Amino acid sequence: MKFLRRITSHPNFWPLVLVVFLGFLAGRVLLTSGYFNMHDDLQMMRQLEMEKCFKDFQIPCRWVPDMGYGYGFPLFNYYPPLPYLVGQVIRLTGVSFITTVKLTFFLSFLLSAVTMYILAREFWGRLGGVLSSVFYVWAPYHAVDVYVRGAMNEAWALVWFPLILWSAYKLISNKKQVTSWIVILALSWTALLLSHNIMVLIFTPVFAGWCLLWLWRKYAWSRIPQLMISGIWAAGLASFSSIPVLLEQKLVHVDTLTKGYYEYIAHFADINQLFFSRFWGYGPSVWGEGDGMSFQIGHIHWILALVIATLSAAVFLRKQKISPNLLLIISYLLVVGFAAAFMAHVRSTPIWLSLPFLSIVQFPWRFLTIVILSFSFVIGALAVLLNVRSRWTLVLVIILLVAVVLFNNDYFKPDRMGPLSDEEKFSAAAWELQQTAGIYDYLPKTARIAPQGPRLTPVDVVEGEVAIDEAKEGTNWIRFKVRVDRGEGKVRINIFQFPNWRVFIDGEETEITGDNDELGRMHITIPEGEHEIYAKLYNTFPRTAGNLISLVSWGILIALPWWRKRLSRARM
Repeated sequence: MKFLRRITSHPNFWPLVLVVFLGFLAGRVLLTSGYFNMHDDLQMMRQLEMEKCFKDFQIPCRWVPDMGYGYGFPLFNYYPPLPYLVGQVIRLTGVSFITTVKLTFFLSFLLSAVTMYILAREFWGRLGGVLSSVFYVWAPYHAVDVYVRGAMNEAWALVWFPLILWSAYKLISNKKQVTSWIVILALSWTALLLSHNIMVLIFTPVFAGWCLLWLWRKYAWSRIPQLMISGIWAAGLASFSSIPVLLEQKLVHVDTLTKGYYEYIAHFADINQLFFSRFWGYGPSVWGEGDGMSFQIGHIHWILALVIATLSAAVFLRKQKISPNLLLIISYLLVVGFAAAFMAHVRSTPIWLSLPFLSIVQFPWRFLTIVILSFSFVIGALAVLLNVRSRWTLVLVIILLVAVVLFNNDYFKPDRMGPLSDEEKFSAAAWELQQTAGIYDYLPKTARIAPQGPRLTPVDVVEGEVAIDEAKEGTNWIRFKVRVDRGEGKVRINIFQFPNWRVFIDGEETEITGDNDELGRMHITIPEGEHEIYAKLYNTFPRTAGNLISLVSWGILIALPWWRKRLSRARM
């Protein structure tokens, strides 16, 4: 009871209860039965593949066996794994894959609410923290990410933005517990690196500007080495994933990620879509008019942003008593928010043309993530610009909270929730659709074209009198027996050839040939007699280096408390 009283008496307890409750309301439908349509309907498949990797002790997971029409796929060699690692923890409770996916989405709402409260409370106080948190979770684009696009990784990236900004500020401004803030910032960046590659690209300039702002205002240039240590540490912690992404892109057809439908020029939003339209749909983004999804910032969001700009200008001109730092933060967030909105509009095309690497963003409206981050954060400043102790300020905040929830409530409902079981999702046409969906995203370059149908057998006879028996497969390996009755025989292993697949005949490595296979499958020649064939995907140097760097980095993190305790004793 004493422990409970201590918790409930903490000044942040009830504000956190409120933001978690309103985050719960945003994701409430995810706790009901059934499933819903989404653009990226591969969430269950990715979770299944991650689980198969864990059961097969392929850790970290890189090659998945069922995608690519059953020919295997280097999915998690390139695709950030964090949401599916969270999902795997949920799976340990015994719930279905359907429930796991919904709970993982649900957690992204709750954690976004908490991290934004932590950040905003630091500057606007508890009341402002609640305001920013609720507006962040209830922004229309947040609903688009979860209920329309089904963008699991992007939804989780939204969790880490506020935490990164908060921990960077604490590291720069605090003279005590520097090591703790280095660790928190490193872990926050690690989480983002393992959540969404494109969000790292979009968010990094915002983070850099934020750090420069506080290094200047606090005159804390001496904190640059600590920021660099945190960044290097984060890169090390996430290197098992990020190093192969950076160094092994040439092994797959990444060019397909920026061409055709994914070419950014086709996906700008217009002024009406960003600021005025209340349209809501569950269709795709298309060229020109007729988009089936919403790109709205949120009427209350951008109107309040303008109100805050006006109030800030009035406070500045009247020279009222308010911290210059707070006015500077407000100005920075407003500039970032409207600049991000500009990047989603076609008028920003010259910037996109001058920075070719931006093409990997694919959809300019992805900059709405930065818009809702900035505007939601700055909205909490109302608690400071107005008299925070005034009863009318509290009334106004309550009105705004109710208004944003009611005004955007219809957006936080999925399309056609219906009954579905794991068995139905992983069988028949639904299974085949998930096997082939996104096949061009990371198709190995050994395959000149993608397969047009599912794999029928794990191994085929290409030439000679060959009998195949006892074929067994794992996530990144296959074993089978062959009998060649006369001369040599040739067989085709129906798995995409990809570095570092290696094939062994009776324990001796043999050459893999392509034999002009347009699907890039592995061909081997087998001598006369009975043999056991074993093939497995081994790590390349970038994968091994990434694993080792991560292992050392996590080892340092785990050992850090012990090392600090020992150092403290030595000083006594």
